[in-house]
Amino acid sequence: MTTSTPYPGVYVQEVAGGVRTITGVATSITAFLGRTRRGPVDRATVVNNFADYQRIFGGLSTDSTVSSAVRDFFANGGGQALVVRVTPGTVKATPARLTRPAATPGGKDTAADTTAVDTGTDLVLVAAEPGSWADQLTAAVVYDSTVDLTEVATRLGTTADELFNLVVTDGATGQQETIRNVTVTAGARRLDQVLQAESRLVRVSDTPGLPEQRPRETTADQPLAVAEADAGTDGGDLTEDDYTAPALQATHGGLYALDQADLFNLLCVPPPVAGGDTPPGVYRAALAYCVRRRAVLIVDPPGGMTVATAATTLSGLQLTGSDARNAALYYPRILQADPAAGGRLGTFPACGAIAGVIARTDASRGVWKAPAGLDAALAGAADLAVGLTDAETGELNPLGVNCLRAFPGAGLVVWGARTLRGADQLADEYKYLPVRRLALHIEESLYRGTQWAVFEPNDEPLWAQIRLNLGAFMQGLFRQGAFQGTTARDAYFVKCDRETTTADDVNLGRVNIVVGFAPLRPAEFVILQIQQIAQA
Repeated sequence: MTTSTPYPGVYVQEVAGGVRTITGVATSITAFLGRTRRGPVDRATVVNNFADYQRIFGGLSTDSTVSSAVRDFFANGGGQALVVRVTPGTVKATPARLTRPAATPGGKDTAADTTAVDTGTDLVLVAAEPGSWADQLTAAVVYDSTVDLTEVATRLGTTADELFNLVVTDGATGQQETIRNVTVTAGARRLDQVLQAESRLVRVSDTPGLPEQRPRETTADQPLAVAEADAGTDGGDLTEDDYTAPALQATHGGLYALDQADLFNLLCVPPPVAGGDTPPGVYRAALAYCVRRRAVLIVDPPGGMTVATAATTLSGLQLTGSDARNAALYYPRILQADPAAGGRLGTFPACGAIAGVIARTDASRGVWKAPAGLDAALAGAADLAVGLTDAETGELNPLGVNCLRAFPGAGLVVWGARTLRGADQLADEYKYLPVRRLALHIEESLYRGTQWAVFEPNDEPLWAQIRLNLGAFMQGLFRQGAFQGTTARDAYFVKCDRETTTADDVNLGRVNIVVGFAPLRPAEFVILQIQQIAQA
């Protein structure tokens, strides 16, 4: 950069130091995919605690295995989740419809007769989301005669006799919304636009749409309500196509709603119904998607799997090949008190609890620590569906199946940390889950941290900056204990120079970076050798 020097003297320039800090990405953001009681459909929604889930998705439900999985995730130390609500595509879920009871010939309103309503002044609402959750919604049209609204109306470009308030109440939860100073005419407070932006409960129905005039005021005992014929429905059972149909890729629906999420690290797809199994085709599509997004799929095995049939069951799932490095399977399922069944014990998928244990381990020890051992206890679980012995664990572990065990004093713990490429005969370099997750963490962090290099002049100054910044990131991980070795030279390397980027690469606009690291592998087998010393 040339500096103009019009007069003799000292000129001060700030020169960029070339330091671009690479920040490690989150390691345990967990995505959940499936049916929920309510909530936005086909949209990845951030949930930071179970109270958020209850508010947005309706809380625990016997029809939603996702609800119990999210509960277990937060109970076991999970920090942030993404929830995608999937609805059936064949027998579709429908929203409830709120209408005004019509006036009878005697002048008294009744919910049974809706033929005499003046459609010119009638307001019809629908629930903001499909499902039976909204069947107890009511809405009251209120004229506010206690306040002079002339100034407000002038500011909104309308008249005071066009304004009204809408009070919406959810009888099931007690939640209430008051939407003030709205109108059916064009302007900043037009009802349909305001509800779209501010209400979590209702929208204006497309049919008949907004009334031509301000809707009639409702009485306290006759609000807009859901008639029996207009009740919402939850639709039929979820099928494989509802999760992963090719058409959903274009619309970003089902599994592909996660395209809207910037980052997730773990994916849970609980069975569509309690006691059921997630279709193998869903797991295969989810695994391929996780590979593209540098995430790990947590697999719940079929409910009928036993120690004797484990090898056959794994073959049936067809989660094989190098993609299987991004999947981990945990057996058996867990037993918990089911609030929806009066507290009786029920069988639940373990994926949510496992994701919570992984998040807890990441927060306390780091992504390079295996999320297993006596410290990896399962909170909220009363028992396991199958009690495994050492011998049975010895049959499952070489197949890459991570076992859940019960130990006196420690309770229920995770007792395995292998990927689905963890079978002994495969001898895969990503046999262990912490090794694979550390690699994914480094890949994603460096991918995001080197975006600045695109379109920079491709020569030694750029390569030196890359070595400096990537080396600083890797050194930070080394100092936290993420790698083997007593020195940085033994633990990792970053190479970006004329050996990795040749003249031909420069001509093609490429810069090649090679990063290597020596991972820590878990002490899976601790061998004690005890010898008796003979006395002289």
